[in-house]
Amino acid sequence: MIRNYFKIAFRNITGTIGYSMLNILGLATGMAVALLIGLWVYNQYSYDKFLPDYAQLYRVQRNFNSNGDTLTFQSTSLRLADALRNQVPEIEYVAESDWMGSHGLMVGDKKLFIQGGQIGGDFLKMFQFPLLSGNANTVFQDAYSIVLTQSTATALFGKENPINKMVRFDNENDLKVTGILKDLPSNSSFNFNFIVPFSYVAQKDPAIKAQYTGSFGMNGYQTFVKLKPGISYAQVAPKIRLITHVETGSLNAKNSYVTFQPLQRWHLYSNYVNGKDTAGFLEYVNMFTIIGTLVLLIACINFVNLTTARSEKRAKEVGVRKAIGSLQKDLIIQFLSESFLLTLIAFVFSMVFVQMTLPAFNALTGGKIGIPFSNAFFWLLMFGCVLLTSIIAGSKPAFYLSSFQPVQVLKGTMHPGKTRSVSRKILVVLQFSCSIALIISTVIIYQQIQYAKNRPSGYDMNRLIQSAMNNDLDKNFTALKNELIQKGIVESITTSTTPATDVSWHSDIDQWPGKNAGETVEMGTVFVSEDYFKTMGMAMKEGRNFTNIYDTTSVIFNEAAISRLQIKNPVSQSITYGKKQYKIAGIVKDALMISPFSSADPMMFYCYPTRQNIMLYRLSPNIKTQDAIVQLTSVFNKYSPAYPYKYSFVDENYAAKFKLEVLIGKLSGIFAMLAIFISCLGLFGLAAYVAEQRTKEIGIRKILGASVLQIWTLLSKDFIVLVLISCVIASPVAFYFLNNWLLKYNYRINIGAGVFILSGLMAIIITIVTISFQAIKVAKSNPVKTLRTE
Repeated sequence: MIRNYFKIAFRNITGTIGYSMLNILGLATGMAVALLIGLWVYNQYSYDKFLPDYAQLYRVQRNFNSNGDTLTFQSTSLRLADALRNQVPEIEYVAESDWMGSHGLMVGDKKLFIQGGQIGGDFLKMFQFPLLSGNANTVFQDAYSIVLTQSTATALFGKENPINKMVRFDNENDLKVTGILKDLPSNSSFNFNFIVPFSYVAQKDPAIKAQYTGSFGMNGYQTFVKLKPGISYAQVAPKIRLITHVETGSLNAKNSYVTFQPLQRWHLYSNYVNGKDTAGFLEYVNMFTIIGTLVLLIACINFVNLTTARSEKRAKEVGVRKAIGSLQKDLIIQFLSESFLLTLIAFVFSMVFVQMTLPAFNALTGGKIGIPFSNAFFWLLMFGCVLLTSIIAGSKPAFYLSSFQPVQVLKGTMHPGKTRSVSRKILVVLQFSCSIALIISTVIIYQQIQYAKNRPSGYDMNRLIQSAMNNDLDKNFTALKNELIQKGIVESITTSTTPATDVSWHSDIDQWPGKNAGETVEMGTVFVSEDYFKTMGMAMKEGRNFTNIYDTTSVIFNEAAISRLQIKNPVSQSITYGKKQYKIAGIVKDALMISPFSSADPMMFYCYPTRQNIMLYRLSPNIKTQDAIVQLTSVFNKYSPAYPYKYSFVDENYAAKFKLEVLIGKLSGIFAMLAIFISCLGLFGLAAYVAEQRTKEIGIRKILGASVLQIWTLLSKDFIVLVLISCVIASPVAFYFLNNWLLKYNYRINIGAGVFILSGLMAIIITIVTISFQAIKVAKSNPVKTLRTE
């Protein structure tokens, strides 16, 4: 019996191949979008879950009450790590870590400058990344050891076994390779190519070792903990709140406490409001989940409309089958079988579409997702989705067609009635409302990105380059600087503790003129060398610049900092920072160093003659960029032979700040186009059906003198009205959600009426183009041939 159902279903599909292909193509496109988004969403939710005991892993954070607002910081001190290790018995492991920057690795003539971490000895016991060689309990017994990832080991040693071989680290010491880690997956919150033990850092620099018993204020590290099995965060939260993490007598001691953030929330809950993590990237994951569902819904609506529209073609079949004894349930099963077969064929096509587009999608999102062909659960889930989609798409046509009365059908007195036409129009309005809302979203996201991109940054990014400092560059900086300027390669060069487009350190000011009792101010802190503001292209508003690298008793604030501190006539007044007094030398104009969507962060700059992390240099205007890079490579290799020359243009780094918004805009645009495409497939099919139903009427009208334009208007006006109604529905809905999205940006556009008018016009033009093919084709047909068939 089941075989017979599918045999008849196959014959019906092949018998109306045109409409079947429209159905299959629309449904396949919708399913492909849903599957692609589903794979991406699953990847986002799967972050770090490949690690054993991931639910017991946490990151240590500090909450500070700053004038009524609770600020959260992930930077911690080594003393706090030691306190957690000794005072909370429910913690199984504690591991400190630096912020995993770039370091130089050298084996023979092979040189790498790649990202890696300096971590506490229990790190690999907590985060059990797969070790291909070595043991997590023993790899860091020797302070002079290093663990490489598989790809890094291959880059340095080729096919040789790297275990027990030596790697020159930062051109200072040779470290023994004691372990090989499997390359970290793309859904890992960590991103490193090697790790060395923190004991190496402590032995190399005794001052770091002293920080374990030193100041709580040296918050330059990360700390991770793993709770013992069976212990929950709720059990340890009261204890860790009591742990001291600030200096005795500090103004921040009151209402400030230590918290843990679970590993499973790192990726999706990255936004903090009053000391609590809230949805950050999760908002975008939910957004695309909704978009995927809507696109699939639009495809299902197509299926329903095209199937019910051609119901009269199947009416006699239903009448005959009922007359010879078929029950309604048999017909329902028959039509659902057709729906399932169509959906199954569409699913096969959707898999092909997804496989073809995955490389481009991964390139766009920076991910490495793929179809898990070998996963049995995936296929079970897909079968369930196919079944559910076929029921959703096929239930209305099945129940509608099976309800025909055989007597009326066979006598020719059955008419579908206005209710069927109205329901079909409602579905068309629904799918176009979704499509138009996506178009509006794409336009507004694009406008917001362009609005922020066109905002003055406060510094000149043209031909400005930055490189990470290393030991050799630090020792030879003066000679390097002089040669680059003398050769005319750069016009200015400086160093800083932070990149041009970021601020990696925030700290408190102890005292300033006009400070209220108990008031605290947290602001960005940057240590620079001479010519910093000249190289950056930042303008002084008042006062003077640093005179030289030994101008160590001066501080320069930006406008936002002075506004926050409310200092009147600030130049030459004194402040206290780190128990040392500084004089305000000048005020520099605000620059967007953190977010282009927010107001400038309050900043303070100090000049200090010690090693800093970043070198900034501006190319001379008289040299071509390509020629400059060749010469820079030669000079850098001369003064830093153990490291490869690496650089980045500041304007590209600034553009990367828009990466997430640009990604959202591109994906929204792509999915909006696909939604419109699917809707137009349905509209094309409905237009063909309407034209076919009114062939005789059109023939008579043409004989009576109707023009092509009049016939086109007759067939098109109903569809255009439906799209206009969709515009009216979509506009307020899109405005509500997009206005809420824009509220998270301090620097944002105002949504005007133009975007809704533009989106509506686009939808109408697309509709006209889609239905005009069928309308003009029928309008130009020979009425004599049409009426002869009567």
